[in-house]
Amino acid sequence: MNCPFCRYEDSRVIDSRPSDEGSSIRRRRECAQCGSRFSTSETAVLSIIKRSGATEPFSREKVINGVRKACQNRPVDDDDLALLAMRVEEALRSTGQAEIEAQEVGMAILPPLRELDEVAYLRYASVYRNFSSLEDFEGEIALLRALPIEKSEIESESQVASPQLK
Repeated sequence: MNCPFCRYEDSRVIDSRPSDEGSSIRRRRECAQCGSRFSTSETAVLSIIKRSGATEPFSREKVINGVRKACQNRPVDDDDLALLAMRVEEALRSTGQAEIEAQEVGMAILPPLRELDEVAYLRYASVYRNFSSLEDFEGEIALLRALPIEKSEIESESQVASPQLK
């Protein structure tokens, strides 16, 4: 790491600690030449591969904006959407892959959205899975009824702590 003061190429780490709920690491460093201290932040980048082949960094805001329309006129607030986006990011990061297809992001949105609001889930799934007939809706509704989400499942999943960077 180059010193921002004297541009010397070597520094030593004095202190490291997780920040941003464990999604990054803040390091306190000291320059080996001039003795100045400075902080750095390290974050693992999660890249999304779009259908066009272009890559871009994962954005929770894009997840929120994509789901917001499906949640219109539903009892879902901004905090619920922020939590959903965080859960989607955690699910994607837990795969251990640095690059993820956009299709997988959409698939990762479905389970937490279903837990949040089944009507919003059905709206999102109808667009995302490209429902083209009434039978598609009926089939998905039948699945929702056949596999109800237990409240205890939701509560136990929400109590699981996110992994910390070390």
